[in-house]
Amino acid sequence: MGNGSKIAGLRISCRFFIACLVLITCASCATSPAPSKRNDDNAMPTISIMAPLHFPHPPSGEIITMLEGLTNVKLDINWVPDGIYTDKMNTALSTNSLKKATFVKHTDYIFVKNAIRSGSFWEIGPYLEQFPNLRHLDAGILGQAAIDGRIYGLYTERPSSRQGVILREDWLDNLGLGKPGTIEELYEVIKQFTLGDPDRNGQKDTVGLADRNDLVFGAFKTLSSYFGTPNNWGIKDKKIVPEFETAPYMDTMNFMKRLYDEQLMNADFAVTSKEMQRDIIIRGGAGVYIGSMTDVQRLSDEAKQINPEARFTLVNRIQGPEGYRVWSIPNYNGLYLFSKKAIRTEEELLEQLAFFDRTMDKDVANLMRYGIEGKHYNMAGNQVQLPEETSQLRVTEVNALYALMIADLSNPNVLKAAEKETMWEMAERLSADNDKFIVKDPTIGLESKTYDEKSMELYKIISDATYQYMLGQISAQGFYEEVDRWKRSGGSLMMSEYTDAYFQR
Repeated sequence: MGNGSKIAGLRISCRFFIACLVLITCASCATSPAPSKRNDDNAMPTISIMAPLHFPHPPSGEIITMLEGLTNVKLDINWVPDGIYTDKMNTALSTNSLKKATFVKHTDYIFVKNAIRSGSFWEIGPYLEQFPNLRHLDAGILGQAAIDGRIYGLYTERPSSRQGVILREDWLDNLGLGKPGTIEELYEVIKQFTLGDPDRNGQKDTVGLADRNDLVFGAFKTLSSYFGTPNNWGIKDKKIVPEFETAPYMDTMNFMKRLYDEQLMNADFAVTSKEMQRDIIIRGGAGVYIGSMTDVQRLSDEAKQINPEARFTLVNRIQGPEGYRVWSIPNYNGLYLFSKKAIRTEEELLEQLAFFDRTMDKDVANLMRYGIEGKHYNMAGNQVQLPEETSQLRVTEVNALYALMIADLSNPNVLKAAEKETMWEMAERLSADNDKFIVKDPTIGLESKTYDEKSMELYKIISDATYQYMLGQISAQGFYEEVDRWKRSGGSLMMSEYTDAYFQR
């Protein structure tokens, strides 16, 4: 469905919704108003949330009960597995069945902008000053996510870039290999993990790289930044140009094509989901995973359940033609937006905001981050200790709550861990190191009407062409013919709009 159709659909829904409100208002003249936003049993407000589930299990009932007690609310959380979250969120949006608070990923935000502009969500900026924690949210990050200067969402915070390479360390040791430090060394590791019997079982049953059907958070975009590709857009001859018109983008496609042609990666990567990709790594079918380094903790924990000897390590510095480079996103991973369909009154909106404000207080924030003291963690002075023996317990009972924490990286109420789990600590440390050589998107904060209206349609042209080239289905000439089609379909206008916005700001 095109964006125009979506807007028309939203307008029809809004007219129907207004008509229903008129009927409800008339009916209320003859009856007493019902406390729809309250839980009848205890008069506590109900906080309904749609949130992504990044772990195998949602939080335990014990943790949820404690969270409800501390915040004095009734929680109604729809935990949706991360791999299908975007589809479920889009379905809820199109069917007008959103929860009161709904998480929208940074990468999906563009597709929700029309709904925001059409009035489907509350503008929360004017209310933030009423709350002791929300009033201190980072103005810069709020500005990155603002639409037409207005604030609609509470952000979940993240470093500029968590991208890097996850490797089977025991396989490196078995083959006498060191960690790769250049693109060619990375290729050699991937090759040896395929051909060198890294698991020492005498069978040719491994490939080097496991990848998935995602050109952004899969391997492709991280590899492309190593090759020197701009982050979405670059600047050339005083014009904004798309990344796929640059030579490093073609170099990246050729690198991936080389891996595919030499059968050094999973052959079905173009149709592989994230869960399938993870399963290949966990079961020892591949030893290289390129993407978010924080995925290493879960990969390691689950791989050890199958093979206790499995060990992982991380690399974030891969040197390319232009030195160290890694792409970045704005400092929000996503936003919690507040549906006007589910939240009818300002009073009810304030209740939802009050819950998120309360989650930033010391007692609640640390319950959500670490769990229950004495069960999931211990205290040593003012620092948290995370015993290795409670690691799996935290995965199954606590860690999913991390998705509900807003602005946690800069929240002074979150206690520091004296001894973090090895893999997580390494991922966080290397993510911080990435800040020294991140590549920013120059269009962040700029507006393009064409991008808002046609980005999904235009992206599909390039995404399809990129996969077709890597799979050998089209030539370089065929790829650039698709780039020309992208330009004719609105890409040239988008470039012009971004160029004007960039040089006039």
